[in-house]
Amino acid sequence: MYFSSVTDQSETSIDSPSASAVFTLNLHPRDSLVVRNSSYDDYKLRFLTRLARDSARVDSIYTRLSVAIGGVPSNEPQPSDPSLSAIQAPVVSGTSLGSGEYFSRVAVGRPPRSLYVVIDTGSDVSWVQCEPCFECYSQFDPIFNPTRSSSFHSLTCDSPECRALDTAECRAGRCLYEVSYGDGSYTVGDFVKETLTFDGGDTVEGVALGCGHSNEGLFIGAGGLLGLGGGALSLPSQLNASSFSYCLVDRDSISASTLEFNSDGSPTQDSVSAPMVKNRQMETFYYLGLTGITVGGETLEVPENAFKIDNDGNGGVIIDSGTAVTRLESVVYESLRHEFRKGASHLSAAEGVAIFDTCYDLRGQSSVAVPAVELEFAGGKKLQLPAKNFMIPVDLEGTFCFAFAGTTSPLSIIGNVQQQGTRVRFDLINSLVTFEPNKC
Repeated sequence: MYFSSVTDQSETSIDSPSASAVFTLNLHPRDSLVVRNSSYDDYKLRFLTRLARDSARVDSIYTRLSVAIGGVPSNEPQPSDPSLSAIQAPVVSGTSLGSGEYFSRVAVGRPPRSLYVVIDTGSDVSWVQCEPCFECYSQFDPIFNPTRSSSFHSLTCDSPECRALDTAECRAGRCLYEVSYGDGSYTVGDFVKETLTFDGGDTVEGVALGCGHSNEGLFIGAGGLLGLGGGALSLPSQLNASSFSYCLVDRDSISASTLEFNSDGSPTQDSVSAPMVKNRQMETFYYLGLTGITVGGETLEVPENAFKIDNDGNGGVIIDSGTAVTRLESVVYESLRHEFRKGASHLSAAEGVAIFDTCYDLRGQSSVAVPAVELEFAGGKKLQLPAKNFMIPVDLEGTFCFAFAGTTSPLSIIGNVQQQGTRVRFDLINSLVTFEPNKC
Protein backbone atom coordinates (compact mmCIF):
# COMPACT_ATOMS: atom_id res chain seq x y z
CA MET A 1 0.00 0.00 0.00
CA TYR A 2 1.23 3.49 -0.72
CA PHE A 3 0.43 6.65 1.21
CA SER A 4 0.38 10.13 -0.23
CA SER A 5 0.59 13.79 0.51
CA VAL A 6 -0.64 16.19 -2.13
CA THR A 7 1.19 18.93 -4.06
CA ASP A 8 -0.50 21.74 -5.97
CA GLN A 9 0.09 21.84 -9.73
CA SER A 10 -2.47 24.53 -10.58
CA GLU A 11 -4.05 27.63 -9.09
CA THR A 12 -7.37 26.71 -10.69
CA SER A 13 -10.32 26.21 -8.35
CA ILE A 14 -12.50 23.46 -9.70
CA ASP A 15 -16.11 24.62 -9.39
CA SER A 16 -17.72 21.39 -10.49
CA PRO A 17 -16.74 17.73 -10.92
CA SER A 18 -17.02 18.17 -14.70
CA ALA A 19 -14.00 20.47 -14.81
CA SER A 20 -10.64 19.10 -15.92
CA ALA A 21 -7.88 20.97 -14.09
CA VAL A 22 -4.48 19.37 -13.63
CA PHE A 23 -3.45 18.23 -10.19
CA THR A 24 -0.90 15.83 -8.75
CA LEU A 25 -0.84 13.67 -5.64
CA ASN A 26 2.33 12.33 -4.07
CA LEU A 27 2.34 8.58 -3.37
CA HIS A 28 4.44 6.82 -0.76
CA PRO A 29 4.91 3.12 0.07
CA ARG A 30 2.42 1.99 2.71
CA ASP A 31 5.11 0.28 4.74
CA SER A 32 7.12 3.51 5.01
CA LEU A 33 4.31 5.01 7.07
CA VAL A 34 3.36 1.86 8.97
CA VAL A 35 6.96 1.17 9.98
CA ARG A 36 7.51 4.76 11.13
CA ASN A 37 4.45 4.51 13.35
CA SER A 38 4.95 1.05 14.87
CA SER A 39 7.45 -1.64 15.77
CA TYR A 40 6.54 -3.46 12.55
CA ASP A 41 10.17 -3.76 11.42
CA ASP A 42 10.52 -7.46 10.58
CA TYR A 43 11.11 -7.43 6.80
CA LYS A 44 9.99 -11.00 6.10
CA LEU A 45 6.91 -10.62 8.30
CA ARG A 46 5.95 -7.44 6.44
CA PHE A 47 6.50 -9.23 3.15
CA LEU A 48 4.36 -12.24 4.09
CA THR A 49 1.63 -9.94 5.42
CA ARG A 50 1.67 -8.07 2.13
CA LEU A 51 1.25 -11.34 0.23
CA ALA A 52 -1.66 -12.34 2.47
CA ARG A 53 -3.40 -9.03 1.72
CA ASP A 54 -2.62 -9.55 -1.95
CA SER A 55 -4.21 -12.99 -2.03
CA ALA A 56 -7.35 -11.63 -0.37
CA ARG A 57 -7.56 -8.87 -2.96
CA VAL A 58 -7.14 -11.24 -5.89
CA ASP A 59 -9.87 -13.49 -4.50
CA SER A 60 -12.19 -10.50 -4.25
CA ILE A 61 -11.49 -9.45 -7.85
CA TYR A 62 -12.36 -12.93 -9.10
CA THR A 63 -15.48 -12.98 -6.93
CA ARG A 64 -16.64 -9.63 -8.22
CA LEU A 65 -16.25 -10.75 -11.82
CA SER A 66 -18.21 -13.93 -11.03
CA VAL A 67 -21.00 -11.81 -9.54
CA ALA A 68 -21.09 -9.57 -12.62
CA ILE A 69 -21.19 -12.50 -15.04
CA GLY A 70 -23.20 -15.14 -13.25
CA GLY A 71 -24.85 -13.50 -10.26
CA VAL A 72 -22.91 -15.54 -7.71
CA PRO A 73 -23.93 -14.24 -4.26
CA SER A 74 -21.26 -12.66 -2.08
CA ASN A 75 -20.93 -12.81 1.70
CA GLU A 76 -23.39 -10.41 3.28
CA PRO A 77 -22.09 -7.94 5.90
CA GLN A 78 -23.49 -7.65 9.39
CA PRO A 79 -23.83 -3.90 10.12
CA SER A 80 -24.01 -2.97 13.78
CA ASP A 81 -26.67 -0.28 13.24
CA PRO A 82 -30.10 -1.98 12.83
CA SER A 83 -31.35 0.93 10.70
CA LEU A 84 -28.80 0.03 8.03
CA SER A 85 -29.65 -3.65 7.89
CA ALA A 86 -32.13 -3.21 5.02
CA ILE A 87 -29.25 -2.98 2.57
CA GLN A 88 -28.35 -6.24 0.89
CA ALA A 89 -24.88 -7.25 -0.28
CA PRO A 90 -24.85 -8.67 -3.82
CA VAL A 91 -21.87 -6.59 -4.91
CA VAL A 92 -18.19 -7.44 -4.46
CA SER A 93 -15.67 -4.64 -4.66
CA GLY A 94 -12.38 -4.76 -6.53
CA THR A 95 -10.42 -4.07 -3.37
CA SER A 96 -10.19 -6.33 -0.38
CA LEU A 97 -8.98 -5.72 3.15
CA GLY A 98 -7.35 -2.47 2.10
CA SER A 99 -4.93 -4.42 -0.02
CA GLY A 100 -4.87 -1.73 -2.66
CA GLU A 101 -1.19 -1.04 -2.09
CA TYR A 102 -1.30 2.74 -2.54
CA PHE A 103 -2.53 5.53 -0.30
CA SER A 104 -3.06 9.24 -0.88
CA ARG A 105 -3.79 12.15 1.42
CA VAL A 106 -6.75 14.37 0.63
CA ALA A 107 -9.04 16.65 2.61
CA VAL A 108 -12.80 16.22 2.86
CA GLY A 109 -15.46 18.86 3.57
CA ARG A 110 -15.40 22.54 4.53
CA PRO A 111 -13.33 23.29 6.49
CA PRO A 112 -11.15 20.56 4.96
CA ARG A 113 -10.25 17.55 7.12
CA SER A 114 -7.19 15.65 5.91
CA LEU A 115 -7.32 11.85 5.62
CA TYR A 116 -5.24 9.02 4.23
CA VAL A 117 -7.28 7.13 1.65
CA VAL A 118 -6.65 3.97 -0.36
CA ILE A 119 -6.05 4.65 -4.07
CA ASP A 120 -7.61 1.87 -6.11
CA THR A 121 -8.03 1.34 -9.86
CA GLY A 122 -10.19 -1.70 -9.11
CA SER A 123 -13.03 0.22 -7.41
CA ASP A 124 -15.45 2.96 -8.43
CA VAL A 125 -17.18 4.16 -5.26
CA SER A 126 -15.13 6.52 -3.08
CA TRP A 127 -15.92 6.64 0.64
CA VAL A 128 -14.65 7.74 4.05
CA GLN A 129 -15.39 6.58 7.58
CA CYS A 130 -17.91 8.93 9.20
CA GLU A 131 -19.23 9.85 12.60
CA PRO A 132 -21.36 8.53 14.16
CA CYS A 133 -19.44 5.28 13.78
CA PHE A 134 -21.51 2.24 14.64
CA GLU A 135 -18.60 0.02 13.66
CA CYS A 136 -15.28 1.43 12.43
CA TYR A 137 -11.73 0.15 12.20
CA SER A 138 -8.69 2.11 13.42
CA GLN A 139 -7.34 4.91 11.20
CA PHE A 140 -4.44 7.34 11.52
CA ASP A 141 -6.54 10.53 11.35
CA PRO A 142 -9.65 11.51 13.32
CA ILE A 143 -12.82 10.08 11.79
CA PHE A 144 -14.63 12.58 9.56
CA ASN A 145 -17.57 14.32 11.25
CA PRO A 146 -20.08 15.45 8.59
CA THR A 147 -21.92 17.75 11.04
CA ARG A 148 -18.86 20.00 11.04
CA SER A 149 -18.79 20.39 7.25
CA SER A 150 -20.77 23.17 5.55
CA SER A 151 -20.46 21.46 2.16
CA PHE A 152 -21.97 18.11 3.20
CA HIS A 153 -25.16 17.27 1.28
CA SER A 154 -27.11 14.03 1.43
CA LEU A 155 -28.23 12.53 -1.87
CA THR A 156 -31.87 11.63 -2.42
CA CYS A 157 -32.92 8.17 -3.48
CA ASP A 158 -33.98 9.37 -6.93
CA SER A 159 -30.72 11.21 -7.63
CA PRO A 160 -28.68 10.02 -10.66
CA GLU A 161 -25.77 9.20 -8.37
CA CYS A 162 -27.91 6.99 -6.14
CA ARG A 163 -29.40 5.22 -9.14
CA ALA A 164 -25.88 4.53 -10.44
CA LEU A 165 -24.97 2.49 -7.34
CA ASP A 166 -24.92 -1.28 -7.62
CA THR A 167 -26.42 -1.56 -4.14
CA ALA A 168 -28.61 1.24 -2.74
CA GLU A 169 -31.51 1.65 -0.34
CA CYS A 170 -33.52 4.50 1.18
CA ARG A 171 -33.84 5.77 4.73
CA ALA A 172 -36.00 8.82 5.40
CA GLY A 173 -35.61 9.84 1.77
CA ARG A 174 -31.79 9.67 1.88
CA CYS A 175 -29.69 7.38 -0.30
CA LEU A 176 -27.82 4.59 1.47
CA TYR A 177 -24.91 2.77 -0.17
CA GLU A 178 -23.05 -0.43 0.45
CA VAL A 179 -19.88 -1.89 -0.98
CA SER A 180 -19.10 -5.43 0.18
CA TYR A 181 -15.94 -7.44 -0.28
CA GLY A 182 -15.10 -10.98 -1.29
CA ASP A 183 -13.98 -11.86 2.24
CA GLY A 184 -17.07 -10.41 3.94
CA SER A 185 -15.61 -6.97 4.71
CA TYR A 186 -17.78 -3.99 3.85
CA THR A 187 -18.62 -0.30 4.12
CA VAL A 188 -22.20 0.90 4.67
CA GLY A 189 -23.61 4.39 5.14
CA ASP A 190 -25.07 7.49 3.52
CA PHE A 191 -24.29 8.35 -0.09
CA VAL A 192 -23.57 12.07 -0.20
CA LYS A 193 -21.92 14.92 -2.04
CA GLU A 194 -18.85 16.52 -0.51
CA THR A 195 -15.91 18.76 -1.32
CA LEU A 196 -12.42 17.33 -1.81
CA THR A 197 -9.43 19.62 -1.30
CA PHE A 198 -5.87 18.80 -2.30
CA ASP A 199 -2.91 19.93 -0.28
CA GLY A 200 -2.05 22.87 -2.56
CA GLY A 201 -5.58 24.22 -2.33
CA ASP A 202 -7.22 22.87 -5.50
CA THR A 203 -10.83 22.06 -4.69
CA VAL A 204 -13.34 19.71 -6.28
CA GLU A 205 -16.92 20.35 -5.22
CA GLY A 206 -19.90 18.05 -5.35
CA VAL A 207 -18.08 14.71 -5.45
CA ALA A 208 -20.42 11.78 -4.79
CA LEU A 209 -18.96 9.51 -2.11
CA GLY A 210 -19.93 7.25 0.72
CA CYS A 211 -20.09 8.43 4.32
CA GLY A 212 -19.51 5.08 6.00
CA HIS A 213 -21.02 4.57 9.45
CA SER A 214 -20.39 0.83 9.56
CA ASN A 215 -17.10 -0.40 8.08
CA GLU A 216 -15.14 -3.60 8.51
CA GLY A 217 -11.80 -4.68 7.07
CA LEU A 218 -8.04 -4.36 7.39
CA PHE A 219 -7.68 -0.99 5.70
CA ILE A 220 -4.74 -0.41 8.04
CA GLY A 221 -4.81 3.28 8.85
CA ALA A 222 -6.69 4.65 5.87
CA GLY A 223 -9.76 6.78 6.48
CA GLY A 224 -11.45 5.57 3.31
CA LEU A 225 -10.92 4.94 -0.39
CA LEU A 226 -10.69 6.85 -3.68
CA GLY A 227 -12.07 4.79 -6.55
CA LEU A 228 -10.12 5.19 -9.80
CA GLY A 229 -11.93 2.50 -11.79
CA GLY A 230 -13.69 2.84 -15.11
CA GLY A 231 -17.28 3.12 -13.85
CA ALA A 232 -19.54 6.16 -13.81
CA LEU A 233 -19.07 6.84 -10.08
CA SER A 234 -15.25 6.67 -10.10
CA LEU A 235 -13.24 9.82 -9.38
CA PRO A 236 -11.87 10.10 -12.96
CA SER A 237 -15.43 9.84 -14.32
CA GLN A 238 -16.79 12.43 -11.89
CA LEU A 239 -13.91 14.78 -12.75
CA ASN A 240 -14.54 14.16 -16.45
CA ALA A 241 -10.81 13.46 -16.61
CA SER A 242 -9.27 12.89 -20.02
CA SER A 243 -6.44 10.92 -18.44
CA PHE A 244 -4.74 9.95 -15.24
CA SER A 245 -1.39 8.37 -14.53
CA TYR A 246 0.70 7.09 -11.69
CA CYS A 247 4.31 6.14 -11.15
CA LEU A 248 5.19 3.84 -8.29
CA VAL A 249 8.45 3.93 -6.41
CA ASP A 250 10.14 0.64 -5.52
CA ARG A 251 8.24 -1.31 -2.91
CA ASP A 252 10.82 -0.73 -0.14
CA SER A 253 11.60 2.90 -0.98
CA ILE A 254 10.83 5.88 1.25
CA SER A 255 10.78 8.20 -1.79
CA ALA A 256 7.60 9.68 -3.24
CA SER A 257 5.93 8.96 -6.56
CA THR A 258 2.90 10.66 -8.09
CA LEU A 259 -0.68 10.24 -9.20
CA GLU A 260 -1.68 12.84 -11.83
CA PHE A 261 -4.97 13.81 -13.45
CA ASN A 262 -5.22 15.50 -16.87
CA SER A 263 -1.47 16.07 -17.14
CA ASP A 264 0.08 16.27 -20.60
CA GLY A 265 1.87 13.10 -21.57
CA SER A 266 4.00 13.12 -24.69
CA PRO A 267 5.08 9.62 -25.76
CA THR A 268 8.80 9.01 -25.39
CA GLN A 269 11.02 6.86 -27.57
CA ASP A 270 10.93 3.99 -25.10
CA SER A 271 7.22 4.26 -24.19
CA VAL A 272 4.92 1.36 -25.05
CA SER A 273 1.17 1.74 -25.59
CA ALA A 274 -1.45 -0.96 -25.26
CA PRO A 275 -5.11 -0.74 -26.25
CA MET A 276 -7.75 -0.90 -23.53
CA VAL A 277 -10.18 -3.71 -24.18
CA LYS A 278 -13.83 -3.36 -23.14
CA ASN A 279 -15.57 -6.02 -21.10
CA ARG A 280 -19.28 -5.22 -21.16
CA GLN A 281 -19.78 -7.32 -18.04
CA MET A 282 -17.28 -5.32 -15.95
CA GLU A 283 -16.74 -1.63 -16.65
CA THR A 284 -14.67 -1.01 -13.51
CA PHE A 285 -11.54 -2.96 -14.49
CA TYR A 286 -9.01 -1.76 -17.05
CA TYR A 287 -8.46 -4.60 -19.53
CA LEU A 288 -5.37 -4.61 -21.77
CA GLY A 289 -4.66 -6.05 -25.20
CA LEU A 290 -1.86 -8.35 -24.05
CA THR A 291 -0.97 -10.79 -26.83
CA GLY A 292 2.10 -12.64 -25.54
CA ILE A 293 5.04 -12.95 -23.16
CA THR A 294 8.68 -13.55 -24.09
CA VAL A 295 11.40 -15.02 -21.89
CA GLY A 296 15.00 -14.73 -22.99
CA GLY A 297 13.79 -13.52 -26.39
CA GLU A 298 11.56 -16.56 -26.95
CA THR A 299 7.78 -16.16 -27.13
CA LEU A 300 5.90 -18.51 -24.83
CA GLU A 301 3.76 -21.15 -26.48
CA VAL A 302 0.31 -20.66 -24.95
CA PRO A 303 -3.27 -21.23 -26.16
CA GLU A 304 -4.44 -18.69 -28.72
CA ASN A 305 -7.23 -17.43 -26.45
CA ALA A 306 -5.08 -17.26 -23.29
CA PHE A 307 -5.36 -13.46 -22.98
CA LYS A 308 -8.76 -12.89 -24.60
CA ILE A 309 -12.17 -12.11 -23.13
CA ASP A 310 -14.74 -14.69 -24.16
CA ASN A 311 -18.35 -13.99 -25.12
CA ASP A 312 -19.50 -14.42 -21.52
CA GLY A 313 -17.01 -11.85 -20.18
CA ASN A 314 -14.56 -14.36 -18.71
CA GLY A 315 -10.81 -14.20 -19.24
CA GLY A 316 -8.71 -11.32 -20.45
CA VAL A 317 -6.01 -9.33 -18.68
CA ILE A 318 -6.49 -6.37 -16.33
CA ILE A 319 -3.93 -3.95 -14.94
CA ASP A 320 -4.44 -3.15 -11.27
CA SER A 321 -2.75 -0.72 -8.88
CA GLY A 322 -3.69 -2.69 -5.79
CA THR A 323 -2.69 -6.24 -6.74
CA ALA A 324 1.01 -6.70 -5.98
CA VAL A 325 1.98 -9.90 -7.79
CA THR A 326 1.02 -10.58 -11.41
CA ARG A 327 -1.34 -13.56 -11.71
CA LEU A 328 -1.40 -15.57 -14.94
CA GLU A 329 -3.73 -18.34 -16.01
CA SER A 330 -2.15 -21.65 -14.94
CA VAL A 331 -1.14 -22.86 -18.39
CA VAL A 332 0.53 -19.50 -19.13
CA TYR A 333 2.28 -19.35 -15.77
CA GLU A 334 3.61 -22.89 -16.07
CA SER A 335 5.08 -22.09 -19.48
CA LEU A 336 6.61 -18.87 -18.14
CA ARG A 337 8.05 -20.63 -15.09
CA HIS A 338 9.49 -23.43 -17.22
CA GLU A 339 11.32 -21.05 -19.55
CA PHE A 340 12.57 -18.86 -16.73
CA ARG A 341 13.89 -21.80 -14.74
CA LYS A 342 15.77 -23.01 -17.82
CA GLY A 343 17.39 -19.61 -18.27
CA ALA A 344 18.20 -19.33 -14.57
CA SER A 345 19.48 -22.89 -14.07
CA HIS A 346 22.92 -21.54 -13.10
CA LEU A 347 21.48 -20.00 -9.94
CA SER A 348 21.23 -21.79 -6.61
CA ALA A 349 17.60 -22.80 -6.01
CA ALA A 350 15.87 -22.13 -2.68
CA GLU A 351 12.61 -23.32 -1.14
CA GLY A 352 9.42 -21.58 -2.22
CA VAL A 353 7.93 -18.80 -0.13
CA ALA A 354 4.15 -18.35 0.23
CA ILE A 355 2.67 -18.09 -3.29
CA PHE A 356 6.12 -18.14 -4.93
CA ASP A 357 7.39 -21.52 -6.14
CA THR A 358 10.54 -20.34 -7.95
CA CYS A 359 13.09 -18.90 -5.55
CA TYR A 360 16.88 -18.60 -5.41
CA ASP A 361 19.59 -18.22 -2.79
CA LEU A 362 21.66 -15.22 -3.90
CA ARG A 363 23.62 -14.66 -0.70
CA GLY A 364 26.98 -13.03 -1.25
CA GLN A 365 26.27 -12.06 -4.87
CA SER A 366 26.19 -8.42 -5.92
CA SER A 367 24.66 -9.13 -9.33
CA VAL A 368 23.36 -12.09 -11.31
CA ALA A 369 22.21 -12.70 -14.88
CA VAL A 370 18.58 -13.73 -15.39
CA PRO A 371 16.47 -14.17 -18.56
CA ALA A 372 14.74 -11.02 -19.83
CA VAL A 373 10.96 -10.97 -19.48
CA GLU A 374 8.83 -8.91 -21.89
CA LEU A 375 5.11 -8.25 -22.18
CA GLU A 376 3.88 -8.06 -25.78
CA PHE A 377 0.83 -6.02 -26.75
CA ALA A 378 -1.38 -5.69 -29.82
CA GLY A 379 0.65 -4.19 -32.64
CA GLY A 380 3.83 -5.99 -31.62
CA LYS A 381 5.01 -3.45 -29.02
CA LYS A 382 7.00 -5.04 -26.19
CA LEU A 383 7.57 -3.79 -22.66
CA GLN A 384 10.75 -5.21 -21.13
CA LEU A 385 10.46 -5.53 -17.39
CA PRO A 386 13.44 -4.50 -15.22
CA ALA A 387 14.87 -7.53 -13.45
CA LYS A 388 14.11 -5.92 -10.07
CA ASN A 389 10.42 -6.00 -11.04
CA PHE A 390 10.28 -9.79 -11.18
CA MET A 391 13.22 -10.99 -9.04
CA ILE A 392 12.37 -9.62 -5.61
CA PRO A 393 13.84 -10.13 -2.13
CA VAL A 394 11.60 -11.91 0.36
CA ASP A 395 13.93 -11.58 3.34
CA LEU A 396 17.19 -9.90 4.30
CA GLU A 397 19.18 -13.13 3.98
CA GLY A 398 19.54 -13.12 0.17
CA THR A 399 16.45 -15.12 -0.87
CA PHE A 400 14.92 -13.82 -4.10
CA CYS A 401 11.77 -15.14 -5.78
CA PHE A 402 10.33 -14.95 -9.28
CA ALA A 403 7.41 -12.57 -8.69
CA PHE A 404 4.68 -14.16 -10.78
CA ALA A 405 2.01 -16.61 -9.67
CA GLY A 406 -0.49 -18.92 -11.32
CA THR A 407 -4.26 -18.83 -10.98
CA THR A 408 -7.05 -21.22 -11.87
CA SER A 409 -9.17 -18.25 -12.94
CA PRO A 410 -9.20 -17.37 -16.65
CA LEU A 411 -8.63 -13.71 -15.66
CA SER A 412 -4.99 -12.58 -15.53
CA ILE A 413 -3.88 -9.52 -13.53
CA ILE A 414 -0.80 -7.35 -14.09
CA GLY A 415 0.23 -6.31 -10.59
CA ASN A 416 2.10 -3.33 -9.20
CA VAL A 417 5.41 -5.14 -8.61
CA GLN A 418 5.76 -5.37 -12.38
CA GLN A 419 4.69 -1.72 -12.80
CA GLN A 420 7.11 -0.08 -10.38
CA GLY A 421 9.48 2.54 -11.79
CA THR A 422 7.24 2.97 -14.84
CA ARG A 423 4.69 5.73 -15.36
CA VAL A 424 1.41 4.07 -16.27
CA ARG A 425 -0.83 6.51 -18.16
CA PHE A 426 -4.53 5.83 -18.75
CA ASP A 427 -5.71 7.76 -21.81
CA LEU A 428 -9.47 7.66 -21.26
CA ILE A 429 -10.26 9.48 -24.51
CA ASN A 430 -8.30 7.21 -26.85
CA SER A 431 -8.64 4.03 -24.75
CA LEU A 432 -4.89 3.46 -24.40
CA VAL A 433 -2.61 2.52 -21.51
CA THR A 434 0.93 3.79 -22.03
CA PHE A 435 3.97 2.55 -20.11
CA GLU A 436 6.80 5.07 -19.81
CA PRO A 437 9.87 3.46 -18.18
CA ASN A 438 11.88 5.57 -15.72
CA LYS A 439 9.41 8.47 -15.74
CA CYS A 440 8.73 8.77 -12.02
